[in-house]
Amino acid sequence: MVFEKLRAKVANKVEADEYIVGLDIGTEFVKALIAKIKGDELEIVGVGRTRQGVSDMHSGAIADITGVVRNCEDALAQAEEMAGLQAKRAVIGIAGELVKGVTNTIRYRRPQPNKPLDVPEMEFIIEKVQERAQMKAQKQIGLETGNDEVEVKLVNSALVSIHIDGYKISNPIGFQGRDVAVQIYTAFAPMVHIGALEKVADELALDLVAVAAEPFAVSRSVLGNDASSSFTAILADVGGGTTDIAVVDDGGVEGTKMFGIGGRSFTRTIASDMDLNYADAEKLKCNLDNDKLKADIRHSAEKAIDKTLGVWLDGVELALSEFDSVDHLPNRILLCGGGASLEQLVEALAEREWYKDLPFTKKPTVQLIKPSEVVGITDPSGTVTDHTFITAMGLLRVGYDTIVGAEDANSVKEKVNKLLRI
Repeated sequence: MVFEKLRAKVANKVEADEYIVGLDIGTEFVKALIAKIKGDELEIVGVGRTRQGVSDMHSGAIADITGVVRNCEDALAQAEEMAGLQAKRAVIGIAGELVKGVTNTIRYRRPQPNKPLDVPEMEFIIEKVQERAQMKAQKQIGLETGNDEVEVKLVNSALVSIHIDGYKISNPIGFQGRDVAVQIYTAFAPMVHIGALEKVADELALDLVAVAAEPFAVSRSVLGNDASSSFTAILADVGGGTTDIAVVDDGGVEGTKMFGIGGRSFTRTIASDMDLNYADAEKLKCNLDNDKLKADIRHSAEKAIDKTLGVWLDGVELALSEFDSVDHLPNRILLCGGGASLEQLVEALAEREWYKDLPFTKKPTVQLIKPSEVVGITDPSGTVTDHTFITAMGLLRVGYDTIVGAEDANSVKEKVNKLLRI
């Protein structure tokens, strides 16, 4: 009897090791996805979703750990009940204006240009890029918080491109040459934010395998394992408290920007302009397409939304203007997140001329990301139905990258990204 219990315990642990939890702790909702690793794909087996309290989050960051833990427990319980198991390994997303994601280029003059470049030398170059990026992030966050002593930690890194003597190389290992230029995307966050997420994971008894900058996670959701991907787009995750933007060019993340305007900003404007409490304003915002809504009420709500839309579009324009490392911005904008459910927002982005002063070659197209477009993740249950789950799916992809890695041993992006994983 004792041996049977022990065997069952070992079997359960082996089974649990095949699963990952993606925990998207958003300002408005906590979303939990449990997925099974099946070869080089992930299959979603459990889904949970719980609304956050108004005071639980602030601008994408945790403000009340106890409240957030309670909401996470509820979302996880839903996902575990659906999956019929408990998964312990988790990836949690981090957002907020103080999460800094940039692509840095370091140019390194090799002392022995005739010697083939090897992995230890690449490790040395990567270390130099990350040191430079951390100094920049620390300085920027220090300026924004007024605290020069603020501690920051690397949360994500990914290779963008490598050039040797001016030529773009897909695999630098074994190449000769003098001048190596390496572009690497790095995301840093204040330790206080990361500490809060670690505390949440601890309270939930989860093994935290990775913390991911949410716009980076969204980019992973659409890139998948293809190291030679030529995918190019602007990705915008419009959450409750923040809008997170990633620019992906030719399969590489050029950088990520975040600003503190999201779905809640629209709700607050409706509440203020129409003299409603927050809950009623949120309900009205979510029911604008209801035919039974009185025309005058709809008109007042749309007018309030339009007021905030102008500010939000200014935020998008400002964020994109900071991507000065790209000659031209991608002409395709892909949206996800609960805030993107607002029809007026999608229409304004697609139809207004906010983009005129930015380096677009033509008017950008705008569309919502569908779960079916996420690479390498399937949902046999059909429960994950819309763009609001894309970030959580991206977190699963980051978890897969961290735990398994791609199978292609010849891919330099994979070799170097293995060096970059933390």
